[in-house]
Amino acid sequence: MKQNDTTLNTLLNSNKIKLSTMSSDEIGDEHFSTGIDTPMKANAFVMSDEEKIEKIEYHFREIMETMGLDLNDDSLKGTPNRVAKMYINELFNGLNPANKPKIALFDNKYQYDQMLVEKGISFYSNCEHHFVPIYGKAHVAYITSGKVIGLSKLNRIVNYFSKRPQVQERLTVQIARELQSCLGTEDVAVIIDAKHLCVSSRGIKDESSATVTSFYGGKFKEDRTRQEFLKYIDLKTQY
Repeated sequence: MKQNDTTLNTLLNSNKIKLSTMSSDEIGDEHFSTGIDTPMKANAFVMSDEEKIEKIEYHFREIMETMGLDLNDDSLKGTPNRVAKMYINELFNGLNPANKPKIALFDNKYQYDQMLVEKGISFYSNCEHHFVPIYGKAHVAYITSGKVIGLSKLNRIVNYFSKRPQVQERLTVQIARELQSCLGTEDVAVIIDAKHLCVSSRGIKDESSATVTSFYGGKFKEDRTRQEFLKYIDLKTQY
């Protein structure tokens, strides 16, 4: 069966959606994103990672016990600590700016002046509405303004911004804006094609659908350049 695609061309603006007067039930499963930046408290990094792990372990133990699980069982007794370490050290380590990849740029000595495309970058993230996985592929491209970036750094940028509670629209823009900032060019494109377990494993339980988001900056807003990019990544032109 051909998967259904939800296509969202992400537009960047400084306005924020006001949701403070709505209850979580009223918001429901809607994909609201209140801004480009991940919502963070001002004191988000006052506690050390070790302190956060200890606190999460305590609260996750409470959750498991509330559900009636027996934490004296050999299989379960280590779970709260495992989950806490996974949250801080793995799944959500992109929340901490200290984990941001160091980006080195190089002079374009090869005089390569066409687009560079890195396609099929695997990523794993988590929906900020239900804390269940989002996973898929990211495709990124840029046209150099005189500097080039190591190919693995493109993967690392995608990975960094995916390792936090996310909305796919925000993730797309964050990756694109970071590349524009690093490379000193507006000529950046990003497409993300992903599956959301909050759609496939709960709620509507639609296993066949996927979500596609896109960002086109600079020359990629021109139809000819955009179509060239889409040809390289082998996606339909409606994206």
